[in-house]
Amino acid sequence: MRITRADVICATYPLAQPYTIAYETVDTARFVFLVLETDGPHRGFGAAAPDPPVTGETLEGCEAALIGITEALVGEDPLRRVHLLERSPLVGHPAARAALDMALLDLLGKAAGLPVVTLLGGYRRSMPTSVTVFIDTPERMLAEARARLAQGFEALKIKGGLDPEGDADILRRIRAAVGPQVALRFDANQGYSVAEARRFLAAIEGVELEMFEQPTRRGQGEDLMAVTQASPYPVMADESLLNLDDAFRLARYERVDMLNVKLMKVGGVDAALHVAAVARAAELSLMVGSTDECALSVAAGLHLALACPEVRFADLDGHLDLANDPTDGAVRLEKGWLFPCDAPGFGVTRLKL
Repeated sequence: MRITRADVICATYPLAQPYTIAYETVDTARFVFLVLETDGPHRGFGAAAPDPPVTGETLEGCEAALIGITEALVGEDPLRRVHLLERSPLVGHPAARAALDMALLDLLGKAAGLPVVTLLGGYRRSMPTSVTVFIDTPERMLAEARARLAQGFEALKIKGGLDPEGDADILRRIRAAVGPQVALRFDANQGYSVAEARRFLAAIEGVELEMFEQPTRRGQGEDLMAVTQASPYPVMADESLLNLDDAFRLARYERVDMLNVKLMKVGGVDAALHVAAVARAAELSLMVGSTDECALSVAAGLHLALACPEVRFADLDGHLDLANDPTDGAVRLEKGWLFPCDAPGFGVTRLKL
């Protein structure tokens, strides 16, 4: 099998409901799709969702990077996935690399007649995901929490980072409303100083919290470690984890208890597996997360999470509020649990553009 053509397609989709986190408000999702045609019956699909505030990769830069490798891909054997990934000049474009990795894995699965999760090891068959409650008025956040529980979710990620005391108040109110059985996760999205994080922790004493995600700014490793040492709850790195070097430093200096690996940050499944190996060696818990993504890239994260024993948690809700998802059906959600498509590859046969 040889690649005969590589197409790069940009698309913008509205979110059903805009949201706010500590450093931005978002109302649309923008993707770059990669479609690999072959001389056989199969096509491989990949999707990039660049996150400029976190990685510095823009949609335009991602698109240009993928267009820049299309000619070099033509004539190559797509089953030599790692060879093609290593020779592709996509340094500084992790979402573009993730899309290429995704498309090649999709082709490998289709050629083998197996879902990607099976090729990667098939450790689990399904996994629960948390769902996000974004920054809003306390009343709206409480209503959103109750609505998500009614849909069957058993883990809520609460966003904050703008006001430690206000965040603590809403977290206490949500805990009182949902009861002790629901897992609560809190994500400050780099919004706190060390002093603010300590005030937040003191204000939520007695509130059971499954994890405290990215309390301080990326690049301030000592601050992150100080919060970890002060926190009675596991502290997770998100924006502080962009590549394998970050994973190694976070583990080596014991700066956190957990790592949130996102394919669009680290550069795809192949890179994420290296991060998972570091997490396993350092005995750090691992979560697979997502940004605003389509079902295809969420599926890639899910297949990784299901195949990898090191992954304990999933936060793969990035596609839920996407209107007119062109890859709808790549994952199945049932009462808070995610299931992969049973079809070969990632289960996408065409883009519904």
